[in-house]
Amino acid sequence: QDRLVESGGGLVQPGGSLRLSCAASGFNFDLYSMGWFRRAPGKASELVAAITSNADNSYYTDSVKGRFTIASDNDLNTLYLEMKDLNPEETALYSCAKGQSALCSHAPDSYPAWGQGTQVTVTS
Repeated sequence: QDRLVESGGGLVQPGGSLRLSCAASGFNFDLYSMGWFRRAPGKASELVAAITSNADNSYYTDSVKGRFTIASDNDLNTLYLEMKDLNPEETALYSCAKGQSALCSHAPDSYPAWGQGTQVTVTS
């Protein structure tokens, strides 16, 4: 059974940084793309970043380009999201998700397994 467990969220000041981790189990991690989504109160889930199964290609939503970095460690079955220069509008529940295939997809329904999420709150 697919299992994804996020960690690393917390309270951070504007301009601060956080590193999120997602520990995966129950499937062959190196065969599937992975994504990080965020959901702010009252808003739909947004794909923040995604990475192909072999990490040779990645996607970022425009607002995070140059500030966020997605990475995966296939030996540790762990997905990461390094976030820098955070702003209050990025306060949200951040969740990792397993893709349907080795390639990245933008649609949330292309990710059949999700973690519970880790809360990121950016406030002064």
